[in-house]
Amino acid sequence: MKCQKCEKTATFHITELTGGKPQELHLCEECAREYLTQPDSSDGTPASLAGALAQQLAVGQTAADLARLDQQACPVCGITFFEFRNKGRLGCPHDYVCFEKELDPLLLNIHGETRHVGKHPRRSAADTDSQTQLIRLRREMKEAIAAEDYERASELRDEIRQVKEGTG
Repeated sequence: MKCQKCEKTATFHITELTGGKPQELHLCEECAREYLTQPDSSDGTPASLAGALAQQLAVGQTAADLARLDQQACPVCGITFFEFRNKGRLGCPHDYVCFEKELDPLLLNIHGETRHVGKHPRRSAADTDSQTQLIRLRREMKEAIAAEDYERASELRDEIRQVKEGTG
């Protein structure tokens, strides 16, 4: 899809409600940056909802910064930030620590808090630790299989069984 203001490829797709009807804009990175950083209106409110969102979320990140961030991976489960952005799901509890800097503004925007206030699971912290260990072992086993290191994969399979049985 091409940018509506120039002939470059559109990488930003913005939907705004104007007069109760959705209006879609398809813009390249440069035109989107220009659109989202329109000067504020005279009464101090942003010229558009998208402009307000851009100011709040600092949309002006360069493509290189985003590419670097997308390569960042959790050392426990191996999920990358790119996978999280595409799926909308994290891989393990450790991801909240690994991607803390990126997740805090998102959680604040969605939930109004960055700290959990509500019910907690009945499981103990030890259960969480064993789940995290299982995630790590499964990831390592997949990597061993991909590398055709079947001896290591069978060792990891046995470790997974021990953790599941509660003897490890």
